[in-house]
Amino acid sequence: MVGELDGAGQAVTRGTFLLAGIFLATSAHVGSPDTYFEGAAGAYVVRVIVRNPGVVPGLAQITVRLLGGPSARRVLVLPIFWDPRTAAPPPPDVAGRVPGDTTLYSTALWLMQDGSYSVQVTVEGDAGPGTALVPVQAVATQRLELQRPLGIGLAVLGALLAVGALTIIGAAVRESVLAPGQVPDRRRTWRARLTMLGSAAAIALALVGGRAWWSAVDAEYASGLYRPLHVTASVRGARVLRLAIDDTTWTNPKRRWTPLIPDHGHLMHLFLVRDSLDAFAHLHPLPVDSSRFESDLPPLPAGRYRVYADIVHESGFAQTLVATMALGAPSGRWRASDADDAWLADTRQLSAVSLRPVARLQDGSTMTWERGEARLVAGVEAPLRFVVRTPAREPATLESYMGMAAHAMIVRDDGSVFVHLHPAGTIALASQQAFLLRQRGDTVRGALGRRLTELEKQMRGEGGVGPHGANWSSGAQGVVSFPYAFPKPGEYRLWVQVKRNNRILTGAFDAAIAPPR
Repeated sequence: MVGELDGAGQAVTRGTFLLAGIFLATSAHVGSPDTYFEGAAGAYVVRVIVRNPGVVPGLAQITVRLLGGPSARRVLVLPIFWDPRTAAPPPPDVAGRVPGDTTLYSTALWLMQDGSYSVQVTVEGDAGPGTALVPVQAVATQRLELQRPLGIGLAVLGALLAVGALTIIGAAVRESVLAPGQVPDRRRTWRARLTMLGSAAAIALALVGGRAWWSAVDAEYASGLYRPLHVTASVRGARVLRLAIDDTTWTNPKRRWTPLIPDHGHLMHLFLVRDSLDAFAHLHPLPVDSSRFESDLPPLPAGRYRVYADIVHESGFAQTLVATMALGAPSGRWRASDADDAWLADTRQLSAVSLRPVARLQDGSTMTWERGEARLVAGVEAPLRFVVRTPAREPATLESYMGMAAHAMIVRDDGSVFVHLHPAGTIALASQQAFLLRQRGDTVRGALGRRLTELEKQMRGEGGVGPHGANWSSGAQGVVSFPYAFPKPGEYRLWVQVKRNNRILTGAFDAAIAPPR
């Protein structure tokens, strides 16, 4: 719902903090570590899934499914690290065909350093080669624990090696210079024992030093685990939301972060979700300076809200910032800071409270989730296909909404999962463009950002197909779909946004996700 509404009351502000209960924060989204892409690789339609290893260096599992187009002979996959100075990438790997499925290819490739990668997928077939570029954020989000049986086995082997070493040292001192058959005397025996004792002390010191070294390496790795930039959300004046990036790594003049670039025409996509999941807003704050953003607040009901803010850096690195804030009762009239802002208090949408597949939208049209009869299972691709029909039950004509046919936001009820989806998948299109347009001169901060801003101005509001197969067109016959798999079991809410007759419409749906078998 976009427009001007009356309200009463006064906003209540509260200090904010990183969202409690989020046990895994990944780069592009919260609690949803894998990358999903669906689009065109030349004449071939592909769906690419990159399973994040969670550690760096780490082995990423990559699957490529051919969804349509000419016959393909082989699939090549190559991860390319963001570096404008890169002269030539290494040769790609050949993905193997998965037995029993002629359309599915799989491979595993190493991501060697933290930062932004692009996985270049090339399909070779009857229509010649076609390439799709899939941005991937390589970040370390966990420490792999040593399994107890393996640890016990390694400890036993280590003890055997230590005992064997001491035995060899003792025998060498005691008998190595004796003639065959000669028995070592008492003095030589004691010398061997003392040497073994000294060797045991040396081995013990080496083990203590090795443990200290390993603990230091482990602590350094743990300190380098990815953490999103710290932000503070507050209400200023008459219902103006201010989001400030106050992380020292961002405010430091020698910061390692590259500048922000626009994605879908906005430097930031901000989402407000009430703890009870019955109120939602998709806003686009305007920058006050390099670290503060502001947006007029819609008349959302009072309560505690989770804040998720999507940003993309010039390096192509995308991340979601998280915070919480409290809102009081709405007051005054709302004038959207941006024409793309939208909000919904969905308590009257039965689809969001009874698992019904049909939501009645604000203009009287309907949105139907064609989810099928099968249960939704964590880790298994979900049928996220939605059909919009007019009040007369005719297929609706959808307009481009920020260059896409639709946007979907998915939140787990405890806030541990948040993802912003497009028909092209979980990728940020600005990340894709950053790889496509990078040049050696882009080591100068802001050079690439200026070119991307100009590109956004040219493409904004235009339909068609974006670079390397990203779908920028409106939904055909009111149908939109999103590639995704819910990362873990639980209760989820989905908000799906489309644009019709120059009005942003939002449908809300609930989903119960079963654990994997």
